[in-house]
Amino acid sequence: MYMPPPPPTGGAGEQPRLYQVWRGSNEFFLQGRFIFGPDVRSVFLTMILIIAPVVVFCLFVARHLINDFPDSWGISVMVVVIVFTIYDLTLLLCTSGRDPGIIPRNSHPPEPESIDGINDTGVQTPQQFRLPRTKEVIVNGISVRVKYCDTCMLYRPPRCSHCSICNNCVERFDHHCPWVGQCIGLRNYRFFYMFVFSTTLLCLYVFAFCWVYVIKIRAAEQSSVWKALLKTPASVALIIYCFLCVWFVGGLSVFHLYLMSTNQTTYENFRYRYDRRDNPYNKGVLNNFLEIFCTAIPPSKNNFRARVTAGQGLQQTRSQSRGFMSPSMGKPIGDLEMDRKPVAPWDEPRTAADIRDLEAGLGVMFDEKEGRVAHASPDLSRDLPAEFVEGRSGMHSRQSSWVQRGDAIEASAVQMANARTTEASNNVAWSGTH
Repeated sequence: MYMPPPPPTGGAGEQPRLYQVWRGSNEFFLQGRFIFGPDVRSVFLTMILIIAPVVVFCLFVARHLINDFPDSWGISVMVVVIVFTIYDLTLLLCTSGRDPGIIPRNSHPPEPESIDGINDTGVQTPQQFRLPRTKEVIVNGISVRVKYCDTCMLYRPPRCSHCSICNNCVERFDHHCPWVGQCIGLRNYRFFYMFVFSTTLLCLYVFAFCWVYVIKIRAAEQSSVWKALLKTPASVALIIYCFLCVWFVGGLSVFHLYLMSTNQTTYENFRYRYDRRDNPYNKGVLNNFLEIFCTAIPPSKNNFRARVTAGQGLQQTRSQSRGFMSPSMGKPIGDLEMDRKPVAPWDEPRTAADIRDLEAGLGVMFDEKEGRVAHASPDLSRDLPAEFVEGRSGMHSRQSSWVQRGDAIEASAVQMANARTTEASNNVAWSGTH
């Protein structure tokens, strides 16, 4: 398994490749030729769950059926299951080892909208910038809301969502599948469904020929089915295993068959409930299937093996918003993604994070107003003039006032709780005396 090393800092011929400075949680194989999710180890478990029963089937069932069919047709039972297994594993690798449709991150936020704020004293503050949290776009005559991604610093296209596991925005995001260790999106959904459907057929194939072998044993020994099952415990184990698996992969195949017929994704089906509203992407059953299986897969927007300059890799980690306010500022952190429950305003860690964002935004504005260089590195801060360092200390005093105010609120809450406890104890004592 390849773990991206730190980007080299040598000469012109030592520029790192994109996969070496990739900021997502993905893991790469063969120098960026294959991209997997962070849970890539689950792919090996899936392979074992497919290969192990096929090996048992070939050794204990198909091998005995070779001579039970005329004209050497018995050998085809083993050949078909081996070829079909290889085909199934190939689809698994095509699903988990390719770019699912990752949208490259921006190195800086888009152009924000300017607003003028007024403080409590009625004095107009310096011009600030705020990015709208959402935007409205028209898709097939229906208004669709797109959200701003704070991590990737872009407005997500329609049907795009940010995967919290892979830490990437994925086009036509369906879901993150732990069995294939990859997001399912625009560029691998076709292979995902073919893999699930072919696995269903493989289970049915093994299940059927295990029963064929049991029936042949019963006919050869003129015994009951139960006695024939006792003669081949491997067939019994495979029948039970395939019966359980076909409910999972078969049910998944039927569910995604419904999603494709209505042109929905799993994410949209559980989040938006298009049965109660218009689906702007539904083109009819036939056109929906043609879109999935008969259209060309768009090329990847990321060349993971491309060389990048050392500055590009550092630019992504040092890029900050210059004088604008993120859409998340002033809003509960828990409400940013997936409609999660907002956190309480007195949540200290999250409040501290908001204060740091506010300090960073004000600090950048202060730097630009004074004509000084923003985003100075900690090593260069020692060479700054003393008056500049003193000027920045005002920012820390603002943060201290915020922290003091939070401590005062917490102290007030404690005092109120103590007062209520004292009052309750007094009432209990009074009722006891009377």
